[in-house]
Amino acid sequence: MTAPFQVGSFPFPVKYGYANVAEVIEPAGELPAGQRVFSLFPHQSAFLLPASALYPIPESLPSIRATLAANMETALNITWDASILPCSHVSVVGVGTLGALVGYICRHIAGVHITLIDVNERRQDIADEFSCEFATPDAAPENQDVVIHCSASDTGLNTAIRIAGSEAKIIEASWYGSQHSNLVLGGGFHSQRLNLISSQVGQVAPAMRPRWSHRRRMEAAISLLEDDVLEALLAPPIQFESTPEDLPGVFSGKKDTVFQPIVYS
Repeated sequence: MTAPFQVGSFPFPVKYGYANVAEVIEPAGELPAGQRVFSLFPHQSAFLLPASALYPIPESLPSIRATLAANMETALNITWDASILPCSHVSVVGVGTLGALVGYICRHIAGVHITLIDVNERRQDIADEFSCEFATPDAAPENQDVVIHCSASDTGLNTAIRIAGSEAKIIEASWYGSQHSNLVLGGGFHSQRLNLISSQVGQVAPAMRPRWSHRRRMEAAISLLEDDVLEALLAPPIQFESTPEDLPGVFSGKKDTVFQPIVYS
């Protein structure tokens, strides 16, 4: 899963990352000095890129929220892959940043009834902010028209299979890397003729690909970030110098915050 401007390779040493908000210092093409831009560049305080790799940020969009651009682009592509129709019943399993953004987009499709599903009951707050229903896996609604899986876990994907209705679509949006999945493909998987569809942001969704470039998709994603309700996904940034002390608490779930890239200006 090589990032666009990655240097090195995993495990280490590697310069990895793809959510950078910065300010233009030297004019590049039509971008004047002082223009804020988003790029798929590793987290770094200064760097050199061609104007074609930079995406202008509207004046009305706060820099912190603009760091969600890559996640929003992925969520948009997932929604395109799902081909959700008006008035559909849709569930999103896994309410991290990506799953929440998928739910946010789906909620704006006319008549769609959207349920966000997560083992962490505190994600109810995000569902409420986005005007979505919330359920834990054991209380998840069944007979869903579309289920989008974003938890990157076997149990989450098996929940998605369990709650999908006859001939429904399950969009697998998780990234497993080298991890093997233990799927439950008995039960109703075959008898209900379920459709398991992969979604990956590296290519524009097939339904849009003939007309949409990667750049057009990213520009659309940035425009979707104008909604103030998306502040619900953001917490105070962690400064780079304090990450050794702060990140263990974040990863363990004991620290009630999320890691956001540092915004340079």
